[in-house]
Amino acid sequence: MGGGPGGYEAALVAGSLGARVTVVERQGLGGAAVLTDVVPSKTLIATAEWMTIAERAPELGIRLTDDAAKRDLSVDLQAVNKRVLELAEAQSADIRGRLVREGIEVVNGTGRLDGPTRVVVDPADGGEARVLEADTVLLAVGATPRVLPTAVPDGERILNWTQMYNLDELPEKLIVVGSGVTGAEFAGAYNALGADVVLVSSRDRVLPGEDEDAAELLEGVFRSRGMTVLSRTRAEAAERTDDGVAVTLSDGRVVHGSHVLIAVGGVPNTADLGLEEAGVVLSGSGHIEVDKVSRTSVRGVYAAGDCTGVLPLASVAAMQGRIAMQHALGDAVAPLRLGTVASNIFTAPEIATVGYSEEALKKQGSRFITTTLPLARNPRAKMLGVRDGFVKLFAHPEAGVVLGGVVVSPRAGEHIFPITLAVQHRLTVDDVAASFTVYPSLSGTTAEAARVLDARVQER
Repeated sequence: MGGGPGGYEAALVAGSLGARVTVVERQGLGGAAVLTDVVPSKTLIATAEWMTIAERAPELGIRLTDDAAKRDLSVDLQAVNKRVLELAEAQSADIRGRLVREGIEVVNGTGRLDGPTRVVVDPADGGEARVLEADTVLLAVGATPRVLPTAVPDGERILNWTQMYNLDELPEKLIVVGSGVTGAEFAGAYNALGADVVLVSSRDRVLPGEDEDAAELLEGVFRSRGMTVLSRTRAEAAERTDDGVAVTLSDGRVVHGSHVLIAVGGVPNTADLGLEEAGVVLSGSGHIEVDKVSRTSVRGVYAAGDCTGVLPLASVAAMQGRIAMQHALGDAVAPLRLGTVASNIFTAPEIATVGYSEEALKKQGSRFITTTLPLARNPRAKMLGVRDGFVKLFAHPEAGVVLGGVVVSPRAGEHIFPITLAVQHRLTVDDVAASFTVYPSLSGTTAEAARVLDARVQER
């Protein structure tokens, strides 16, 4: 049930292991990740990135033409969003094509459990309900944007993140409520595209759950680009005005803008699916409780993705789905290890992390050593005109094992991979330091950070 990353990856694994597989999906293959969330937002952000690159053109010796009609860069948001949605639909079609080629049946409709071994599907075309008997059921039903009762999206001026691609013109002034990953990504993207952006954060800084140094650097970049960041205040309500929106804050201020994006997290799509009647235990927040191999409380029923509340990443959903089918069908399986999950925030610069965070290491009383090296002294970064960013590594003080890392840079999602390998395979800083890097390259700073920590390990 659910054709997002958790569902379709599970289907492919199950099919390869000889199972007869049916995927039930009501929205489209790829689910929200492909159609309204990850793929669209990152495509939009990739477009915005060109604007931030253009900012560095003069210092690299690139001069804009004197032709007045071509002097300034501008954004055709309607064209941008058209491309975003077309790319998402194409990706969804590619996923459907692969599933069909692998012999997997795809049913368009909404499924619900009728006991642990039966799924009833209400077809999308409104036809007669279909009953599917199953030995194993995987619940990969995802989540939807949280709605504030005092700021209900109308799809025109008050928006959730799935509705941003309906805009034909760049917002004159966009108010973003919520400074978590989604809020920060959209705020950064629209600021780069040329909109006046106000980011409302209920905490002391943006990205409160991320590395403190990385979050502070990003907030500084946001402010330097003209974004207004309102910290330590909550949005109490948002309402339409004659020509835009008015957002009332908890400190009594009212912020006026042309549009407001409500980005305050998501809620699992677990209601009215027959889960509790089938014995599937839900948490207080409505998430499906699962173990390390994706089992629910009911034998033969597994769950994966955002509906489990484990970690809201497409990569984690896909891994949960694969693990579930490997376990259900008797294949060799390794339980989910969240300590090796790499994640990336697609701002400019990007923030990528893997392994233990500094806060987690301190909280659990672990002994560790750390170093932070700025990208500004990296030769490749100098060539690219990159000044903002750093590489931070954590390691065990005696064994030298790499415990985690943070990369803040352009394309940090690519740059984090060698650190991910080190964490996954328990490599030491000596292992990393002794490996060749391309000269010049941004990854050279990772090797340099490892050499700094290795010297400290050798001193002990």
